[in-house]
Amino acid sequence: MAETAKKVPAPGGEVVLATEADQKMYDRFHFASARRAGDTLYISGVIVARMKDEGNDIAAFKEQVRRAFRRIETTLKASGAGFADVTMINSFHVFNSPNFAGTRDEQFIAFGAVKDEFMPAPHSAWTAVGTTGLLSDGGIVEVQMIAHVPAR
Repeated sequence: MAETAKKVPAPGGEVVLATEADQKMYDRFHFASARRAGDTLYISGVIVARMKDEGNDIAAFKEQVRRAFRRIETTLKASGAGFADVTMINSFHVFNSPNFAGTRDEQFIAFGAVKDEFMPAPHSAWTAVGTTGLLSDGGIVEVQMIAHVPAR
């Protein structure tokens, strides 16, 4: 059964809760998975994480990135948008993570390859930052996006 997105009116736009899990996070931690303000959609960070029984090699990492991008895609669709509407990506990388057995360059290249599967040209702006840790214990990268979504 497909989930129905919940939209909560907010000043200048709305909060978008694409899934039941998003609603739980909103209630528990008081943040929205996405918030629209005018024609701009802000998508909260989604963590690329290694689950307990997953590998930490490049192939496993690419699947973990795909899982995160599918979650972002769900949020975009619930907001009436798609990856083509994304204007800015911010990614925060734990390059020395025990959850990824590769170099900084290998992680960045693998992440970029999966990003390109979901987001072909024309490319959005993108800032990538190295960090020492993320909220999730298995976190390797956190990705947030901003999209231009005019009223349709």
